[in-house]
Amino acid sequence: MTAAQDPAGHRTAERGPIDTQTKRRLIVAVADTVVAHFEELTALDASIGDGDHGHNMKRGFEAILQDLDALSAMDLPELLKAVGTKLVMKVGGASGPLYGTLFLALGKELPAEPTRREAAAAFASAVAAVRARGKSEAGQKTMLDVLIPVAEALASGGDLAALKRTATIAAEATVPMRATRGRASFLGERSIGHMDPGARSSSLMIAAFCDEWGA
Repeated sequence: MTAAQDPAGHRTAERGPIDTQTKRRLIVAVADTVVAHFEELTALDASIGDGDHGHNMKRGFEAILQDLDALSAMDLPELLKAVGTKLVMKVGGASGPLYGTLFLALGKELPAEPTRREAAAAFASAVAAVRARGKSEAGQKTMLDVLIPVAEALASGGDLAALKRTATIAAEATVPMRATRGRASFLGERSIGHMDPGARSSSLMIAAFCDEWGA
């Protein structure tokens, strides 16, 4: 997709290649954001999980940064599949397989030069793959509570600002939820009052992508 602007100043998705420098900037933006927030993610996970989400995500995205040159030289589907494979290998816990599934499915579904409609369809398919892998649905206090509404916003034509806003609000909305999936579910009512760490890391990555793509 090339990044053009409509008359209102919003970025639009048009068919065309994403050049190497753009891919490089997007990878760095997302990875650096995750690494910079690893202490926050660790603290969130320490409240309702086993406290390793931040460290695990940091390890995975540092490994991605180490392969930055090779990744940014790949076409988009292969890049996404390589990122997914790296996350499966390097990120422990449940997050590695789930985020790995997200990126692997995106790489499988997304054309090398996607239109906006193709990107929305591919993201929806990738989120469906995460739902199947985690055997989870919206409302269970997981990363899906961010991914599903963002997929819906993308499908309905939301611009970058709307996608970022949706992700941020959706992560905050996990605070009053009672966890019914994952390790947090063992806490029962005590899981209420804490943001889900997977929802937060998802919102951070989506926000970083939107900011960089719209720059």
